[in-house]
Amino acid sequence: MSKVWMITGAGRGMGLDFAKAVLASGDKLVATGRNPERVAAAIGQSENLLVVTLDVTKSADADSAVKAALERFGRIDVLVNNAANFYAGYFEELTPAQMDLQLASNLIGPMNVTRAVLPVMRKQGSGKIISISSTASLLGFEFCSAYSASKFALDGWMESLQPEVAPFGIETMIVNPGFFRTELLTDESTQYAPLSVSGYDERRAQHRAFWKSANGRQSGDPAKLAQALITLVNEPELPRRFIAGADAIGMVEQKIALLQQQIDAYRDLSSSLDFDEKA
Repeated sequence: MSKVWMITGAGRGMGLDFAKAVLASGDKLVATGRNPERVAAAIGQSENLLVVTLDVTKSADADSAVKAALERFGRIDVLVNNAANFYAGYFEELTPAQMDLQLASNLIGPMNVTRAVLPVMRKQGSGKIISISSTASLLGFEFCSAYSASKFALDGWMESLQPEVAPFGIETMIVNPGFFRTELLTDESTQYAPLSVSGYDERRAQHRAFWKSANGRQSGDPAKLAQALITLVNEPELPRRFIAGADAIGMVEQKIALLQQQIDAYRDLSSSLDFDEKA
């Protein structure tokens, strides 16, 4: 039996690769984006495709998209929270408005769409919710404080959501990709801090040059990640987390080793903090 997928941000970047892989597998797809004409043109025509307008920061859009999906296909089996953007810069140079916008796209957006989909999956007694996160949700990177804040929060929310919805037959998975050749680093998806604090001048210039030069040169192939998602969704059970890419595995293993070193270095001090109960 074919599945019905709903993918946010499906008209470009990684979301477009996900969309094409779903249709190629024979499954049905609700492809969403802020510009539905652009989404439709990018994906092409298919009898298994429904394109709907969805700005993930607007909960009313999410409700309307889910309603349209049910009217067309009758169910939603897999939700992929993919839509995201990147506010790059040092925290002191990012404006409060930029921080709010980063959280709105990368955290509140997935929450809005998931909130709209959950009643459907609960009624079905089944469903899979996948959120595309980042290695920046597991390691903090200089110049990425806003992005990491949004992705750390996304992971925490998803980990907490899993035991809440598991009794209804709903599974969740966090995907932590490394560097994949998507459109995240294009001028359309990356916004830089507008303020300039003189103490950061030299490092800011270096980081801007790095991120701009990295666009189109990332090692990961998003088409292969899309196929990996198809494989994982068709497994008997989703993994709670999928570390995507050899570079991501290397970074996460370094983080695990660092955490273990810090635990071992202060194990005695940490273990001595309980109350001394009186006899």
